[in-house]
Amino acid sequence: MPGAPSKPPTCRKRRRDANVTTETTQNTGSPLPPGSTIGILGGGQLGQMAALSAAALGYRCHVYSPDANAPAKEIAAAQTTAPYEDEEAARAFADAVDVVTFEFENVPDETLAIIAKGAPVRPGVHALHVSQNRALEKAFLNDNGIGTAPWAAIVTADNLEPAATIGFPAILKTACFGYDGKGQVRVDAMDDLAAAWVEIGEVPAVLEGFIDFEREISVIVARAAGGDTRSYVPVDNVHREHILFTTTAPSTIDNETAEAARAISHRIAAELDLVGLLAVEMFVTRGGDVLVNEIAPRPHNSGHWTMDACAVSQFEQFIRAVVGLPLGDPARHSDAVMTNLIGDEANQWQTFLNEDGACLHLYGKAESRPGRKMGHVNRLSPMVRTEP
Repeated sequence: MPGAPSKPPTCRKRRRDANVTTETTQNTGSPLPPGSTIGILGGGQLGQMAALSAAALGYRCHVYSPDANAPAKEIAAAQTTAPYEDEEAARAFADAVDVVTFEFENVPDETLAIIAKGAPVRPGVHALHVSQNRALEKAFLNDNGIGTAPWAAIVTADNLEPAATIGFPAILKTACFGYDGKGQVRVDAMDDLAAAWVEIGEVPAVLEGFIDFEREISVIVARAAGGDTRSYVPVDNVHREHILFTTTAPSTIDNETAEAARAISHRIAAELDLVGLLAVEMFVTRGGDVLVNEIAPRPHNSGHWTMDACAVSQFEQFIRAVVGLPLGDPARHSDAVMTNLIGDEANQWQTFLNEDGACLHLYGKAESRPGRKMGHVNRLSPMVRTEP
């Protein structure tokens, strides 16, 4: 891709340890029996819903998060409240669990290295490293023949020139730690790039060219340790102020495009040697091409519809993969529209409970803030068409 660096910048110095490898973390041994403990790094709503699915399968969860009031801790069998940088807490956490996974990507490398010495990590250290950094992620995709928007890495004020090949307008995004539109600035001309880089904090970044896309879609794919891979039907996503607003399942794309999207997702999961769950967000261009926007090796907001429209939700599938159980059938029994409840929208809970076909999920967060995901509602309807 234009401007793609041969060695993308990292967000921090990578700690490489002989014990932190794909091979040591992705063993294909016997499934963990019910009663085993799953360690979850991160305590948000994704961890909460994953822990609920784990409990339904007979597993305990130990949640590690610096937030004492994190939603996932409300239903966890055990919890650790400590900074992710606390090495002693990380060692004790790894010693107390049988397998470790995560519900968000921003886990420090040093912490992950410590944990990986004490317990298997799934979906895997490599998958986490790639997804933590937009430049590494896009280089990985392009190196595997998967299309993305044109992009260039921005590391310092002295290397802005490669961005000239991208074209404008474009979006400057921090290479790490950005989500829901945070850490992003629109750039309309080359002369504006230096100021935009200062605005995002003068940190490693990626400049992405605009794409003339027809829609945004995503696919949730699960991959087991033995390589069995299954995906949910592609879905249409609509964003509002950079936050996912609705997901409609299934997407109305044609079957050929749907199969292409699924094939891309399966390929990424295999190339990452992922064990667990992967969300792949994509653009469908007006010419019919499928380009990958971002990947996330964990449950994803755009998979919440599966909680009520499928026999096996994304969260159950996630747990199955992590503990080594056979993957479930991802087919849906209903069509669905998932709507995020942002900020005070969750206050309409009584309305949703009185609505036929609506399935309400609230996350139990103590404080409602603008832009904060407080819950979601899945609206079910009979299937209009079968799986592509």
